[in-house]
Amino acid sequence: MPQLELDSICKTYGQPGTPTALTVLNGISLRVEAGASLAVVGPSGCGKSTLLNIIGALDRPTDGSTILDGEDLATLSDDALTNIRNRKIGFVFQQHYLLPPCTVLENVLIPTLAENRTRAERKTDTDRAEALLERVGLADRRHHRPSQLSGGEAQRAAVVRALINQPSLLLADEPTGSLDGTTASALGDLLIELHTADKLTLIIVTHSRELADQMNTVYQLRNGQLQS
Repeated sequence: MPQLELDSICKTYGQPGTPTALTVLNGISLRVEAGASLAVVGPSGCGKSTLLNIIGALDRPTDGSTILDGEDLATLSDDALTNIRNRKIGFVFQQHYLLPPCTVLENVLIPTLAENRTRAERKTDTDRAEALLERVGLADRRHHRPSQLSGGEAQRAAVVRALINQPSLLLADEPTGSLDGTTASALGDLLIELHTADKLTLIIVTHSRELADQMNTVYQLRNGQLQS
């Protein structure tokens, strides 16, 4: 059984069949095995982020089904989807979305606050966060605020936040889009290293062909459909 399976996914904005309706995804089917890495490339506005949001249970398709670890996401309540997003899926966006008043360490720990944990479990969370920050070269920045970080440091902190609950699926939406070339290359290398070492399934949507070519499989999203 694949970890992720999309079956005839369609997404239309507006009332289907009306002149103002806009279909951005048109019958996408895809099977992703656990531990795979793939990229989706295409021009702005082609539906890449919409597709990623559907995979990550942030949006629902107009038609079709999304199966994650054997569960049809369309059959689940909003609360159940929130639980899946928090436990199974890590998200990295083009903007880091770190909370300005919080330190790097506090930002990383935010996803752990969604569940009740014992004091011992909180200690384990903090130990894991500090270990991950050290792993990505941010140990000495853990008590800094986001405004005190470079763009690359902030994005690395966002990657750590995405990993804190040990997800099996990591989704990245233009993760290098706001970074300069050198910093973008370093972040791409970090994502690949984490994918390989932790056996994460990694799905990236990107304009960067350099980043896309580091994935095992690259798809082009064109006219609402994936082309390999």
